[in-house]
Amino acid sequence: MRIEDVSNLFQFIGGLGLFLFGMNSMADGLQKSTGSKTKKLMGFLTNNRFMGVLVGALITALIQSSSATTVMVVGFVNAGMLTLVQAVGVIMGANIGTTITAWIVSMNQWGSIFKPEFFAPLLVGIGAFLLMFSKKEGKRDVGTILIGFGALFIGLNFMSESIAPYRDSKIFVSAFAILGKNPILAILVGAVVTAIIQSSSASVSILQTLALNGIVNWYSAIFITLGQNIGTCVTALLSCAGAQKNAKRAAVIHFLFNVAGAVIFGIVMYVLFLFNRNWATAPINTVGISLFHTVFNITNTIILFPFATVLVRLSELIIRDDAKEERPHDVVSLMKTRLDQRLFDTPNFAVEAATREVAEMGQITIANAREAMKAFLHDDSEKIAKVFEREREINDIEKMLTEYLVWVDNLSLSETQHELIKNLLYTVNDIERIGDHAENLVELAKTKVDDKLQFSQEANEGLDEMCKRVMNALELSVEARMNADIEMAKRVNDFEMQVDHLEVVLREEHISRLSKNKCSAENGVVYLDFLSNMERMADHAHNIAGYVVSEN
Repeated sequence: MRIEDVSNLFQFIGGLGLFLFGMNSMADGLQKSTGSKTKKLMGFLTNNRFMGVLVGALITALIQSSSATTVMVVGFVNAGMLTLVQAVGVIMGANIGTTITAWIVSMNQWGSIFKPEFFAPLLVGIGAFLLMFSKKEGKRDVGTILIGFGALFIGLNFMSESIAPYRDSKIFVSAFAILGKNPILAILVGAVVTAIIQSSSASVSILQTLALNGIVNWYSAIFITLGQNIGTCVTALLSCAGAQKNAKRAAVIHFLFNVAGAVIFGIVMYVLFLFNRNWATAPINTVGISLFHTVFNITNTIILFPFATVLVRLSELIIRDDAKEERPHDVVSLMKTRLDQRLFDTPNFAVEAATREVAEMGQITIANAREAMKAFLHDDSEKIAKVFEREREINDIEKMLTEYLVWVDNLSLSETQHELIKNLLYTVNDIERIGDHAENLVELAKTKVDDKLQFSQEANEGLDEMCKRVMNALELSVEARMNADIEMAKRVNDFEMQVDHLEVVLREEHISRLSKNKCSAENGVVYLDFLSNMERMADHAHNIAGYVVSEN
């Protein structure tokens, strides 16, 4: 091998690396700049299959990877957030969204002004200035997008230049002559290359780079592209290892959908090429590849969309239910299933999932606090045992959520999202402390039952009112956290102030009863401890609401 050949090989590898870096940088910037919109997209996922197709296409256009979108869908199905039928629509949409990259690559054939060497350096320069000198997060995100866009084209140019000396090489001519005579081999080559790179966008772009130099003919390009659509399924199939049955079925549906499309189009194109050999052997350009890639994925979706339930049934036949496998029923295991690391490929959705699970922890803790209050007020020994058991679950959830939030915080997030994750970590700690105070209440309830303590009707009425105010503060704070509702969060402050005032009043009334010998000192200790724990619960609710207010 000549030194020139080694140099060209290095240039091709560097170009591919720049291309992948640019594609990831674009996706990173787009995700950060559209973070607030992903929550709305998430809501559309559960509406219907048609909306699922649109959402799948939009998300894939943003993250520049159908594989990542499908892995995300596998995570959603594994977490029970999507049904298989809903997942089908998103998977179909992901295949449409991935065609955006091919059209970006083909821009250099739209005219000289769109050639990479013309505008890519300018994009990188503008992006670098925005990143270095702008303090506004939105402008920095635009800078990241521009740098990614420019790097993508510079990488593409590197690859094209490294291949240019070999455009008349006998190796390429022979290779594509063989592929042109054997459609199955061409499909296999496309699938294997894509499976190795783990990106259909990248493998299609490599094919387009070859097309730029006039090396590829229509026959080879069509069947290699069909193979690339099959190869992109490998990422999702690998990611579903260890997942629930339905998650594995989602990956199988993706595979079935792409294979069915490849078979249908493969037969149609084979017949067309038989009748027009000149077309089959004619060179294809990047626009032609982009056009076929788009037509294939849109048409395939239109054809198979009505058969979504059939794809689901086929996946159920391939991945059969195991009588021994049961979905976990305990709270901790269910939450662990929902906190799927596959969502890390789409940080915006990982943040949304974390927020939802923190709110779920809050709901569980509120339910425990309510039971603890009832146990104290009504001397209920059965509720006392349940509160102790649930408190152990809350402690396990705290550890699991803290670990997950730390992982999410290390993803590529915007400054706003990093602030949210920090507040969620604080919120988890406050919720856990509320759980500790609920445990303290049942400890007091146990003492009250064991020592057969009785409070006066006046004291019980005061405690009942305190419980209502504290529960209002707790419920409102968690709801405000879940919905990021600043007005709701501000109302928590009112309840917290009412609790503080009521505690002072009840303490004074208790001292008055003591002075009149209407209450024993032993009763008083338990009574005052109860009030103290209730007041601190309201303080933690106030903290949770405060984090929400600080984010707006």
